[in-house]
Formats: sequence, C-alpha cells, structure tokens
Amino acid sequence: MVTRVPAVLLRHRIRIEPYLGDSAYGPRYGPTVEDVPAQVDTSPRMVRAPDGREVTPAATFIAAPDLDCPLGSRITLPGGRTATAITVARHTAPGLPVPACTEVSCE
Repeated sequence: MVTRVPAVLLRHRIRIEPYLGDSAYGPRYGPTVEDVPAQVDTSPRMVRAPDGREVTPAATFIAAPDLDCPLGSRITLPGGRTATAITVARHTAPGLPVPACTEVSCE
C-alpha cells in the first residue's frame, strides 16, 4: 500500500525558509532548508488565500507529507524565482492506496 508520495516522483529541488512571524524589523524566517524534493507546477490556476483573496499562484508544488512549510514561508523555486507560501494543504487518505503529500501554493 502506498502511504506517501514516492520520492522518485519528486524531481525538482526547492529551498524553504520557514516563516516564524513578524518582528519590529519585518518578517522573521527560520534556518533555510536546502534541497527539498518536490514536484513543481507553474500552470496558472486560482486558489483562495487565507485572507479570502482569489489569487493565481506563481507555482504550486507537492512534497512529502511531513513537510514543514508554514504560511508566509519564503520558497526558492528551481529556476531561482522566490515566492511566498499562501496555502498549505496536507492530503491524506488513511486506508486507501493513494499517496499522502503536502501541497503548497506560492505567490
């Protein structure tokens, strides 16, 4: 039974700087996590941001189900473009033969 997205399908590598919150000097980020396996899709599609806005993300990617990527995290995509995580969804289907993963949309 498949329990997580197979690593062989995660062909891209991204960099994540986890968002920690705001300070008096602006956003704070945790230590950079390099070489995160992901499958990146740059096709346009609409998503709803947490504040209710409908946005077209610069990219959407899937990664391992245990990915640590809080909303507001800074993502460096394979081509070097930097984006911000605006939605994070954890997909699971306990007992079903489908892979669990984390899906992140970035603007």
